[in-house]
Amino acid sequence: MSLFDTIRNTIVPVHKEGYPFVAAFFVASLVLGWLFKPLFWIGLILTLWCAYFFRDPERMTPQDDDLVISPADGRVSSIQKMVPPAELGLGSDEMLRISVFMNVFNCHVNRMPMRGRITHITYTEGSFLNAELDKASQENERNGVVVETSHGDIGVVQIAGLVARRIVCWVHPDEPIEAGERFGLIRFGSRLDVFLPAGAQPRVSLGQTAIAGETVLAEFGALKGPVIAKRS
Repeated sequence: MSLFDTIRNTIVPVHKEGYPFVAAFFVASLVLGWLFKPLFWIGLILTLWCAYFFRDPERMTPQDDDLVISPADGRVSSIQKMVPPAELGLGSDEMLRISVFMNVFNCHVNRMPMRGRITHITYTEGSFLNAELDKASQENERNGVVVETSHGDIGVVQIAGLVARRIVCWVHPDEPIEAGERFGLIRFGSRLDVFLPAGAQPRVSLGQTAIAGETVLAEFGALKGPVIAKRS
């Protein structure tokens, strides 16, 4: 069994996007340890942190088309009405925007907040400001995904931050997608914005910890009974 299989199966599930980084950290640990033995142990700790950063645990996602599920692990950093970025093509009216800020210790695999069909994806170059700043939504490097849902089009924006320098998106236009389904990843610390049309009511508070694929960020209408969760 390889080092990566051992990490994936016995320590924490690791997404394949993280394999090259875990390998690089481990090789660097060996080289540094050859030069000065105590550095090996420091490098090994950093290798384990890298594996932890790229963890990809299973989640139980509520299955209800009226619910908006968190696309990221992290802290709810903003709940307000904002005009969405122009590149999303969602118009010039304000929409409910809920932001989730991820630090370097959060799981960074991103999940789709609602079931629907992807209409278009737009990547925009920009700055690398602190992702917690409000202006990061308009100025930072970002990747916007627009999804057609039963309640109208929503926008899901992956935003790079001070440390993050790589946004990964695995989905494509015209592709159907389920709530809780993995669609991307950001390395290493950043933010996810969700833009929602009229009718969405927040179900989280500022500062609340959100779990990707599980935490309900907002809701359209009232719940109509028990919600079934699906493992993803």
